[in-house]
Amino acid sequence: MDEFLRSWLLAQHGPDTDSADLERRFFRLRSVRAVALEVLGERRAKLLADPLKVTVDGVVTMDLQENLRGIERHIEAVRQVPAPEDEDEDEASETLAVVRLVPTRRYR
Repeated sequence: MDEFLRSWLLAQHGPDTDSADLERRFFRLRSVRAVALEVLGERRAKLLADPLKVTVDGVVTMDLQENLRGIERHIEAVRQVPAPEDEDEDEASETLAVVRLVPTRRYR
């Protein structure tokens, strides 16, 4: 994995993410998008494993539902946004088109 792909993954998951773990996943999955989705899926699973809302009357309320929604939105964004590996494919299939614009009405 080169530095560009690593920086994209760190941008998706934060700078505190273990780079060695990301590299191991990349060599297994062979796709930065798959690595990003796997890491986000694990974070989502960790949130779902514990109660999302805990209330101790008069003391504290902890609600992680918005964190779960945020991770789900992030997963959807990673699926839709082009990954660095997708850019190479787009460049190869790029074509140049020329369009002539003609007004529909001619005014005098």
